[in-house]
Amino acid sequence: MKAKNVIILIVAVLAIVIIFYSIQDTGDDSAYITQIEKERQERDRFMRTSSESPFAENPAEFKGLKYYPPDVSYRIIANLRPIQQKKPVLLTTNDGKEQRYIEYAWAEFKLFGQEHRLLILEIADMGPFRGKLFLAFGDETSANETYGGGRYLDVAAPPGSSTIKLDFNLAYNPYCAYNDAFSCPLPPRENILGISIKAGEKGYE
Repeated sequence: MKAKNVIILIVAVLAIVIIFYSIQDTGDDSAYITQIEKERQERDRFMRTSSESPFAENPAEFKGLKYYPPDVSYRIIANLRPIQQKKPVLLTTNDGKEQRYIEYAWAEFKLFGQEHRLLILEIADMGPFRGKLFLAFGDETSANETYGGGRYLDVAAPPGSSTIKLDFNLAYNPYCAYNDAFSCPLPPRENILGISIKAGEKGYE
């Protein structure tokens, strides 16, 4: 796999997330759930028909993605704690390679009465996506109900923001969950949560 393909997927899903959050919050959970379901239908369509899909060479093999039911409890506003002395981070990929990132900030949040935090990284490799944010995580469902190599969340933080939105209903699998020809970064050890995140995409069978 080509890292370029992973970046294309990240940007595509990020665009969907930005559009999703640009919709005014009416407090209507049913509208939120409908929007999540539409996003999932679009992702299935992309996987089935796009030339950038990991199933592009054999679209007939695509069986459809599986998800947990949308749950508003997993839609979180986290506190954003910038890292002052940022250090480079090398993430190992599923095929034993490495990709370069830079520490950006901690997202600190409470979920079901427990305090947690996740490390948000910046893409460091040269190219048009340098500086984009990246968040990979693992949890107690990994390798059981969800992909063993962790899942991704697309995030965006306006300059100067003290909070960031984490919606685990939008958690998705990297391409290597479907096709081992792809190379995908694994979550840093700081992002292995000791709880079950029963939201977002499940493992692909």
